[in-house]
Amino acid sequence: MMTFGNTQLDEAAALLAARNYKSAHAICMDVLHADPTSAQAYYLLGILTADHANHAKAVELFERALHYNSDHAGALAQLARSQIARLNRDLSLEAARASAALQPEDAYTLDTLGVVFSRAGLHADAMPFYAAATKAAPGLADYHYNHGAALQFLGDMDAARAAFERCLAIDPLETRALSSIVQITRQTGGKNRLAELEAAFAATKDDADHALRTGHALAKAHEDIGNPAEALSWLVRAKAKKRQAIHHDPAFDTALFDAAQATIAQLSGKPGYADAAPLFIVGMPRTGTTLVDRILSSHSAITSAGELTDFGLCLKRQSATRSNYVLDPETLAAAGTLDLAALGKAYMDSVHSTQNIEGRFIDKMPLNAFYSALILAALPNARVICLRRHPADTVLSNYRQMFATSFSYYNYAFSLEDTARYYVGFDRMMKAFARALPADRFCEVHYENVVADIETETRRLLDFCGLPFEAACLAFHENAAPVATASSAQVRQPLYTGSLARWKRYEAGLTDALDILVQAGCMTSGERALK
Repeated sequence: MMTFGNTQLDEAAALLAARNYKSAHAICMDVLHADPTSAQAYYLLGILTADHANHAKAVELFERALHYNSDHAGALAQLARSQIARLNRDLSLEAARASAALQPEDAYTLDTLGVVFSRAGLHADAMPFYAAATKAAPGLADYHYNHGAALQFLGDMDAARAAFERCLAIDPLETRALSSIVQITRQTGGKNRLAELEAAFAATKDDADHALRTGHALAKAHEDIGNPAEALSWLVRAKAKKRQAIHHDPAFDTALFDAAQATIAQLSGKPGYADAAPLFIVGMPRTGTTLVDRILSSHSAITSAGELTDFGLCLKRQSATRSNYVLDPETLAAAGTLDLAALGKAYMDSVHSTQNIEGRFIDKMPLNAFYSALILAALPNARVICLRRHPADTVLSNYRQMFATSFSYYNYAFSLEDTARYYVGFDRMMKAFARALPADRFCEVHYENVVADIETETRRLLDFCGLPFEAACLAFHENAAPVATASSAQVRQPLYTGSLARWKRYEAGLTDALDILVQAGCMTSGERALK
């Protein structure tokens, strides 16, 4: 068997890192022509394929690499990354843990393991790998950014800021780090990053993603300083280029709301899986879901599992619909033909296989709102808590939020008017659920009520969950568990009222969106101060 030294494959790896895919591919194929058992060549081809988002083929290539070298820690880590990209979290974690057991030392593999554990919601498990990656390759900005994000999720804001600053020292135009610093650091008239942000926006404005991040950070800075009109202006500029690139179809949203409501009638009388009592916190984003998650998970009998995709994935797999979406009208319509007990058991098995959780837990995925009827049918001892917030504040807070651009379900948030229309559909759906679902298993809680009287609302929610009151729930800001949402900084502070009726400060720029809410009956014309 002819073998090659490391020189050719080292060259291929360098070309791959430089995104010179054609040349890297040619070298790997030359190596495999002479030595079809080269694990490293298959490994590099797998990375190349994953970089082009063909994760199904990448999995095949990483498995081929492991066939020839079962102790290839890098191949195991990349296999884990491609599996989680394919939403196979259990297979991903199995590969990631096998890689970690081999104690890899190269920064790329270490950082990849951190990414996999983060995407699986295991942020504490991710931390040591990110930290090790920054030590192994201290000159790479990406690794410091990932480390900073993990520190932020775990609540160490000072260390997170330091990691983001190290990232910026290496790459001053790393807009992810700059915007993250601003998001977790209150800006003032005397101490702010406005000049730096404006320079970064000007330098990167032709890149839609950079413009989105920097513009959102500028909006947040101006809001902190007390310039709401300027903040809204920056949000419009931030979203403009990305809005042109993404596709948002309001008709799809309408069909989704209708299909979700139809599940109420489909599921009458079907038995579910009764051997579990998970808690689901749902609602539109930025309506207090994280706050209520922190309050309830401060109870000794409840653990937060974070935002899980397991229920939707289990439904998709069992329905076997051919659509490209996990959540879509076709899949919701197919639910009426499923074995709901099997669906509930599959969900619980999926959670237990990847999360180290005993007893009752919270699944805080906002989009589970669409599955409210299905959840209670498949898991008859589950509870669903839906967060509601003032319509105008909900619209504004969603528009202000920079969602992951790869997640198309939130594409409505690139336009205030689209966000208002989405709210109208969501409100109609949740009102239908509230009328039809049993009150002892489905309840709504209003963010404003929690802020106004946290103890009364906490007692009500714990009673709804069948649990005794514990004073620790009122000290939710002392909860040390990771938070991987946009509220990661806010929920580590005592309750505050600054976000109540925020929309009134922006009202002059919300006219068209408010008109939509009023016309739909979500607001009254009398609530509006400006005409």
